[in-house]
Amino acid sequence: MKKNQYDFTTGPILKPLILFSGPIMLTNLLQTSFQIVDSLWVGNILGAEALGAVAVATTILVTVLSFILGLNNAALTILSQQYGRRDDAGLRNYLNAFIVIMSMMSVGFGIAGYISAEPLLRLIGTPEAIMDMAVTYLQISFLGMFFLFGYNFINTVLRALGDSKTPMRIVLIAVIMNAVLAPFFMFVLDLGIVGAALATVISQGLAFLYSIQHSFRHRLIPFSRPSLPKKEEVSLILGLGIPGGLQMAVIHAGIAAILSVVTGFGSDTVAGFSAAQRLDSLIMLPAMALGTAVNSMAGQNIGVGNWSRVKKIARYASLYNFGLMVTVAILAIIFAEHAIRLFIQDEAAVAFGTTYLRTVALCYPFLGLNFVLNGIVRASGAMYQVLILNIISFWVLRFPLADIFSSIYGETGIGIGMGVSFIISSAFAYLYYKFGGWKRKVLFKN
Repeated sequence: MKKNQYDFTTGPILKPLILFSGPIMLTNLLQTSFQIVDSLWVGNILGAEALGAVAVATTILVTVLSFILGLNNAALTILSQQYGRRDDAGLRNYLNAFIVIMSMMSVGFGIAGYISAEPLLRLIGTPEAIMDMAVTYLQISFLGMFFLFGYNFINTVLRALGDSKTPMRIVLIAVIMNAVLAPFFMFVLDLGIVGAALATVISQGLAFLYSIQHSFRHRLIPFSRPSLPKKEEVSLILGLGIPGGLQMAVIHAGIAAILSVVTGFGSDTVAGFSAAQRLDSLIMLPAMALGTAVNSMAGQNIGVGNWSRVKKIARYASLYNFGLMVTVAILAIIFAEHAIRLFIQDEAAVAFGTTYLRTVALCYPFLGLNFVLNGIVRASGAMYQVLILNIISFWVLRFPLADIFSSIYGETGIGIGMGVSFIISSAFAYLYYKFGGWKRKVLFKN
């Protein structure tokens, strides 16, 4: 076993869970800071219109990223099971299959995205004032799609093999390079929006090249000479990857639907909600990291058929989630107003954002439980089942309840509806985890 790689099929559970999920939390934070730093440089150097162009282009890129994340979820499940089974040949074969499929997809997405950048931007109603900048940024980003696919995939493979520290270093390199290159290209070389896009692509490219070099040098990943994958390998990858990608699409569409409820209460509510959502994205990082961690941990044990240990992982992770998210919730309640004011100053917007954040904070532990239990279920390969749970969470509960409670209690009801949906959706997740048929999902026969 290589340094920094955990074998989750033996030994204690809680300590490895904490040590493995910690770097994932920091990696998620670094990825968030990548976007924030990029926005700060663009907004301060190039101005509001350029920032708007980047934001609009990023909306399309996030849609593409959802498919990448879907395939990565499939990779985490398949490769962690193969690693747990000690099936070296199977691990190499599926790794090869993922590399071939994702390479082809990255090239295909890159070419198609470059050609259709302007039509896509017009489809989502991009203002003419920022159209040229948005097209330029989006086209350059699509040309670098291979690097975006690549460095995200390598990180996923390493986590499947029990290594969460190396991905953290890879993302740190990307963040540092982007923080240096963005102002250099935009201000020193005066490349404008082109410089912003190039800085992002080159940063991701350098991080990807480092990940390949480091993995080869230390033999962290069992690479083999690329070859055409077998039909059954492609079928399994797409069978898990497509519903994995649809999960992200359901989530993004659900967020957009909830925003349609928020916009009905005016600009102050929208501003307060947007600020609270930015904080939400940071607050939920620990729970998201736990979901990723248990996916790998449970995957290794499902691969070897150790179901009693899978149950223990779920129990320890759920308890750890509650302790962690209750602490986060208390801090959010105490510092809600100060945190909201980091983004906005308008009193009405701050008042709504503060009330909303304090309301939903009470229910963060239940939302965290969703991430943990869905991560366990996903580890078995039950991707369509998790997709259904996400549809229930966003479209049967979160969006309707936010709408219903806001019609009764006004703008305050948005937070109440969201909080109630967190509790009910965690109950659905638990009931499926406890009584659902996900344990009967078999990816590989012994």
